[in-house]
Amino acid sequence: MNLLKIIGLLLWTHISVAEGGNQSLLSQPSGNLTSVTDTEMAILTSKLTTVFLPVFYIIVFAVGLPTNAMAIWVFIFRTKKKHPAAIYMANLALSDLLFVIWLPLKISYHFKGNNWVYGEELCKVLVGFFYGNMYCSVMFITCISVQRYLAVVYPMSVHTKNSQIGFAISITVWVVIWLVTTPLYLYDQTVNISNPRITTCHDITKLQDIKNASGFFMSMAIFTFAIPTVVCIVAYVLMVQALRNSMSDENVRKKRRKTVYLIIVVLVMFLLCFAPSNIMLLVQYGLLLNGQENKAYGFYISTLFLASLNSCVDPFVYYFISEEFRDQVRNTLICRSVRTVERMRVSFTGLKTIKKSKKDTTGSANTG
Repeated sequence: MNLLKIIGLLLWTHISVAEGGNQSLLSQPSGNLTSVTDTEMAILTSKLTTVFLPVFYIIVFAVGLPTNAMAIWVFIFRTKKKHPAAIYMANLALSDLLFVIWLPLKISYHFKGNNWVYGEELCKVLVGFFYGNMYCSVMFITCISVQRYLAVVYPMSVHTKNSQIGFAISITVWVVIWLVTTPLYLYDQTVNISNPRITTCHDITKLQDIKNASGFFMSMAIFTFAIPTVVCIVAYVLMVQALRNSMSDENVRKKRRKTVYLIIVVLVMFLLCFAPSNIMLLVQYGLLLNGQENKAYGFYISTLFLASLNSCVDPFVYYFISEEFRDQVRNTLICRSVRTVERMRVSFTGLKTIKKSKKDTTGSANTG
């Protein structure tokens, strides 16, 4: 009974907030409302943004929340060796989780016809976490790429296994991304538009804020996307070359070929998730800066969804990249403790050693 009362209270509060937001908007004089282009109006009232996008965001939320939470659990509590790659993956999972937990607000926004009723501050938080996640993901994936390259080319190097370097770089990435996304909190993200009479969150930019927004997104596209992407591509190309040069043994060749295919898949997913959104951000704000209409506004809105898709793809990338992560996920799912896993590993290693000793003894006897 108490639970029903709580649910009823939450629903009443949600409806009251929505009605209050709509009434305050309708009571505003027309001089305080912003006009939008016909293209923007068509997209903001279309099924693309009011049905298609929120449904896909629900899928991202449903997949991304449990998988990233499990990834963090595995990296923190189940991974014994905190090598740099595991540290970067854990931070990437944390970045994805911090974004995913805010998705219900974005889903509600789109289902309400792109009408934001939660206030300016929450809109800024949502936008800040959205772009913070995007550029954190780019930076950590770049760190993982460089780390994997160093591990392949210099496998005996102490620096490739130094966890302190991994922690230091991770903290640096968080601080840098937090600082560079600060401008998103310094100008209005909500805009009250005249037709349709709704309040948008980040989808429309006020005329007086176009210069600041354009400068921010153009700088971010260059320094936190384009440059890391080049580093990422170069690292993967050099890694593929190094792997091909070491394909002498047949067994090694098969394993290395699988690694090469995996590298290609990761790189394609990286470019698919982040390249379209960053290119369209440049197009969108470049046109706004020149006072021109973006006829591809619908495509621009859709590419932002692709960037969020990365949040539910990353955990599966960890699964295929790291054999240790795969094993620990399986052990977690079947509730097998770390101590049990360690005992099994020791027993298995002992059996392998005994079998090898017997084989060597038999071989020596036959030779004699």
